[in-house]
Amino acid sequence: MKITDAKVLVASPSRNFVTLKVLTDAGVHGLGDATLNGREQAVVAYLEQHLVPCLIGRDPFQTEDTWQYFYRGAYWRRGPVTMAAIGAIDMALWDIKAKALNLPLYQLIGGRSRGKVLVYCHANGRDLEEAVDDVGRHIEQGYRAIRVQSGIPGLEAAYGISKDGRKYEPAAEGLPQESLWSTEKYLNYLPKLMRRVRDTYGDDIELLHDAHHRLTPIEAARLGKELEPFHLFWLEDPVAGELQESFRLIRKHTVTPLALGEVFNTVYDCLTLLTEQLIDYIRMTVVHGGGITPILKLAHLAEPYHVRTGFHGATDLSPVTLAAALHVNTAISNFGIQEHMPHADLVDDVFPHEYRFEAGDLYIGEQPGLGVDYNEELASRYPYRRAYLPVARKADGTMWNW
Repeated sequence: MKITDAKVLVASPSRNFVTLKVLTDAGVHGLGDATLNGREQAVVAYLEQHLVPCLIGRDPFQTEDTWQYFYRGAYWRRGPVTMAAIGAIDMALWDIKAKALNLPLYQLIGGRSRGKVLVYCHANGRDLEEAVDDVGRHIEQGYRAIRVQSGIPGLEAAYGISKDGRKYEPAAEGLPQESLWSTEKYLNYLPKLMRRVRDTYGDDIELLHDAHHRLTPIEAARLGKELEPFHLFWLEDPVAGELQESFRLIRKHTVTPLALGEVFNTVYDCLTLLTEQLIDYIRMTVVHGGGITPILKLAHLAEPYHVRTGFHGATDLSPVTLAAALHVNTAISNFGIQEHMPHADLVDDVFPHEYRFEAGDLYIGEQPGLGVDYNEELASRYPYRRAYLPVARKADGTMWNW
C-alpha cells in the first residue's frame, strides 16, 4: 500500500477546523486533525508546502519511521505549528492502518484497558450564582466531574465564561480582543466560589478549575493551599509551564492535585514535571503533541511516576482528535480523565462519528480506524473565517498571560 495523495481541508462549521485526508492506492483513506486555534493557516502552509510533498509514495503502515522522518528530518523541530502538522499526518496513518486491518484503533495500541472513559464538562457563569446554577444543570445531564469557572467581581471579563448564555468559545473574528486581569481579585474570590459549590452539591461531584497560566508560583501555592478543603480533582495550569522548576515551589506548599500541558508539544516540555512528580495529570493533546505515536510514549513514560492523563479536549479540536484521544484513553493503563466540550450539531454533521456520551462517560465504538468520517460537501459550504484568541493585560496595561 502506498500514499497517493493528501488533501488539506479548511472549513468553519461554527468554528475553524483544519483536516488532513490521506489517500492510498488501496482505496483506504485516513483522517487527521491539524487545527491550531487562531493560527490555522500557518499549519495549512506547513502541510501543503513542506510535508505533503514528502508524504506521497510512502507506506502508511510505517508510522514510526514516518514520524521520525518529519520530526528529525526537518532540523527545525518542535513548536505548535510543526507538531500539529506532524500530528495530523500521524493520526491519518494510524486511521489507515487500523481500517486496512479491519480493527478499531485501540486494538493496535494495547487493546481495551477499560470499557468507558470518564469525562469532565465545563460549567460557568457571569457571577457566582450563575456558575453554581450551571453546575447543577451539568449534574442533571449526567456529568460526575465538572470544571467550574466564574466571572470575578470587579473584572469585566474572565477566562472560560460564555457570552449571552451560549457555549463558551474563546476565539472571535476580527483582531484579538483584550481583557483586563487582576490576580488579587481572583485569588480572593475563587475559594468562595468553590466553597459555595461544595455547600450546594456536596462531596460526590469531582470539581476542577483552570487558572489558565495566570499566577506566579507562590500565588499558585497560596491558591492550592486555600482550595484544599474543597478536594479538587485538579487545579489546571496554575503557572505558565515554560519554567518547569516552578512547580517545585508549588508542590512544597499544597496537596491540591495539579494538571498541566495543553500547550506542550513534546515530551521535553514536561520531563522535569514527570520525573520529579511535580504534577498529577499531563494534558498534552494528541494533535499538538505530534500525534498518536508520541502521545503513547508520553503516557508510558508518565506511568511509573504516578502521573495520569487528562488530555485537552476543547471544541477547538475536531472530533478526529477527540476520537484519537478516546482510543488512547481506552488502551493505556494510566488514564485519568478526558475533557469533553460537546461540539455544535453542525460540527457533528461535518464529522460523523461513532463515539457517544452517556451518564458522564464517553464510549468508543468498534468501527475500524478512528471511527470518524468527514463530509466534504457539507464542510465546503462553510469557508474559513479568520479568528483570534484573546489577549490579557493587567490593570496598569502590562501584557499578561491569557
